[in-house]
Amino acid sequence: MPDDLAAYRAAAVLYEAGDAAGAARELEPLLADDATPKSVLELAGRAFFRSAQLRRAEDAFSRLVERDPSDAYARFALGRTLERQSRREEAAACYRLAAAMDPKAEYVQAVERVS
Repeated sequence: MPDDLAAYRAAAVLYEAGDAAGAARELEPLLADDATPKSVLELAGRAFFRSAQLRRAEDAFSRLVERDPSDAYARFALGRTLERQSRREEAAACYRLAAAMDPKAEYVQAVERVS
């Protein structure tokens, strides 16, 4: 567990420094466990998204949504990932749910953009 925490912290530093691919590599060993913490899945999803590893980002955000269906951010992030893969209808469904749960301007604008 201390090694996992060190890996997470190192990944966060890399991500904040603009090295999303490096952050993703650092988090890779932590993703194999079904009990991967939410914070690790979220950072991994963001790192994969930013480094254009879209299928892997989709997997991370889908795992977050499965774990907590009421997580508006996870649904929004999944929608962004799907939209970037030109899967607009699937993205729209994610965006609509995110906006319904939390009507942030960013979420509402995403619904309008893909509708």
